[in-house]
Amino acid sequence: MTITYEWGDSLYINITNRCTNNCTFCVRNNQEGISRGMNLWLEREPTVSEVLADIQARDIYKYREFVFCGYGEPMLRTYDIVEICRCLKNTYNIPIRINTNGHANLICGQDITSQLAGLVDAVSISMNANGKEYQELCQSDYGEKAYEAMLAFAAKCKKYIPQVVLSVVDVMPDDNIQSCREIANRIGVDFRVRHYQS
Repeated sequence: MTITYEWGDSLYINITNRCTNNCTFCVRNNQEGISRGMNLWLEREPTVSEVLADIQARDIYKYREFVFCGYGEPMLRTYDIVEICRCLKNTYNIPIRINTNGHANLICGQDITSQLAGLVDAVSISMNANGKEYQELCQSDYGEKAYEAMLAFAAKCKKYIPQVVLSVVDVMPDDNIQSCREIANRIGVDFRVRHYQS
């Protein structure tokens, strides 16, 4: 079971297969679930202790950052992430990033962004579309309210997390990318176009 994996000089942490989106472009829709030559499907969700043990078995000091990112939406395990981050921060002086779809507050039924303060150094939120196309592309379990909730999450993260990024995949038309960039600028967060990984 692949709990951690290397990409570049970062150590990625894969803790769930579950997701609140079913994005049309997602690697999860490939039959084998292969991305970057790796199959990250988990047989089951690892416990906090198993995640920490898997991390600690690595040569930690060669990594530039820890990144919560796998086949699922990591914030479905928000409270486990908080616990893992607290342990990592107490042991290592290495930044922590979460790659997320921005639905954590919907998932938890409350604003959890303050719980990430001092633990998470960066959050990268998959924006993927402007408002009118988000549900069509991302097919969220939360329906039409998912898009505004994602933007609200980004704005709230700004208060507690040093770097907040809204990102889109480069398969989007240029005018849509520009529209998303303007929205990110309006709420005062960074913007990034990421390469689509098939």
